[in-house]
Amino acid sequence: MSESPLMLPRRRFLALGGVAAGAAFLAAEPASASAPDDRITLPGYPFTLGVASGDPTPDGVVLWTRLAPDPLAVDGLGGMPRRAVTVRWEMAEDEHFRRVVRRGVERATPEWAHSVHAEVHGLRPDRVYWYRFRIADEVSPVGRTRTAPRAGATLDSMSFAFASCQAYTDGYFTAYEHMSREDPDLVVHLGDYIYEGGGAGSIGRAHLPAAETFSLTDYRIRYSQYKLDPALQAAHAAAPWVVAPDDHDVENNWAGDHSQPDTEPDQDPAVFRLRRAAAYQAYYENLPLRASSMPHGPEMQVYRRLRFGDLLQLDVLDTRRFRDQQLTDQSLRWDTNRQMLGARQEAWLLAGLGASTARWNVLGNQVFAMEADHTDGAAETFGMDTWDGYAAARQRLFDGVARRRVDNFLIVTGDAHRSVAADLKLDFSDPGSRTIGTEFLGTSISSGGNGVDTDALGVTWLAENPHMRFHNSQRGYQVCHLGRREMRTDYRVVPFVDAPGAPVVTRASVHVESGRAGVAHVSA
Repeated sequence: MSESPLMLPRRRFLALGGVAAGAAFLAAEPASASAPDDRITLPGYPFTLGVASGDPTPDGVVLWTRLAPDPLAVDGLGGMPRRAVTVRWEMAEDEHFRRVVRRGVERATPEWAHSVHAEVHGLRPDRVYWYRFRIADEVSPVGRTRTAPRAGATLDSMSFAFASCQAYTDGYFTAYEHMSREDPDLVVHLGDYIYEGGGAGSIGRAHLPAAETFSLTDYRIRYSQYKLDPALQAAHAAAPWVVAPDDHDVENNWAGDHSQPDTEPDQDPAVFRLRRAAAYQAYYENLPLRASSMPHGPEMQVYRRLRFGDLLQLDVLDTRRFRDQQLTDQSLRWDTNRQMLGARQEAWLLAGLGASTARWNVLGNQVFAMEADHTDGAAETFGMDTWDGYAAARQRLFDGVARRRVDNFLIVTGDAHRSVAADLKLDFSDPGSRTIGTEFLGTSISSGGNGVDTDALGVTWLAENPHMRFHNSQRGYQVCHLGRREMRTDYRVVPFVDAPGAPVVTRASVHVESGRAGVAHVSA
């Protein structure tokens, strides 16, 4: 990075700058520097952060773990020595590992926090496998994963859960305990895996470090704290995940190369890119992502496409990196020059949707795409961080979907800490306008603390936005059940998150019929 972050205090500049230096050192380090796994002595159990899998294909999946015998060590390295080690993994067709089908060895380096991302190939399509890791005499917990069905294979059904927004200080991750027992084929996480701010909250789950995260060390410790949560570990071990970051994974409401307006010293874009590099690296280190998503400084490939037989095409979006800054004047939201996805991602998305042969076409999206008037009466007020602040970009997307006659177009979304099912209209100002699809806005795991069934904003939204068909503001997650004739989204909610042990109920099930855009009906 040639630009000098003059506004950043020296301590933070050195810490953030270490991201680039570490990456350069990793590239130059010889493979022989790895310590054989049977000769290393560790200060404690290394698999404290659990295991995970992700981004399944018909013949494989990526397996993840991160070695951390002292996960909250102040240097961010989890108690590991400052040298590379080798980690062994194996996959089996049974949970007792009597039928092992694949084994391998991965190199875990201090430059990447001793994280492991094993990309396994040669597996059978649409099949459940179990996996585990080993270093020296230590064995990890066992994870369960599933490969994707063969391309074009006829599927009668599949299910996936989606979730977002898990502020550690706001509540317990009880929703994940329940999700892990539901046996989804896939879990889609739509961002805010961590929160970057400091603060202690009021329930005994104070953030570590106590201050806001800026350096790579800060982010690593924060991820370790979150990933120590047993409910989150259980959900990762139960099914493969597909993940994408949103704002809090870096900083609240960031846009492109711009920090949020009230954060100093990140107003210099060069300084903010250093912070984003640190956040992206920690994100990759702690999640089951393929090498194609390994960050290079402040850049990371987030948007990507996954296919599941002939039933589902899942397009994972990046609605942060390529957007223009948020407006302060909502009258400018129809400016046709403004971007949400950026020209390249937008073209990639529309081309993929136009060519899709899947029964259901789903976008994994971070901020809601439906229009949401926040004000009662004739006046209209819209949020500027969502697609409402990028109305012309949304119109281009919706027009493109309509022109390409994309069938069964669905969007699943996080961020808002509330649940909504809405018809997506070609013209939101006209309730009689053509409906092109359905959006399922999903609530938070814990962010916002204990929710309520209906709050004042929910009343306003339902009154002022006739395309919204359901609203709830409790905490929880969603499960989408896809079939050939219809799909159903179950909104699963917990009554409280300020203490462990909350039960879960289905607050509503929202149905969409194949070949008929929009919500068919809502059942309580």
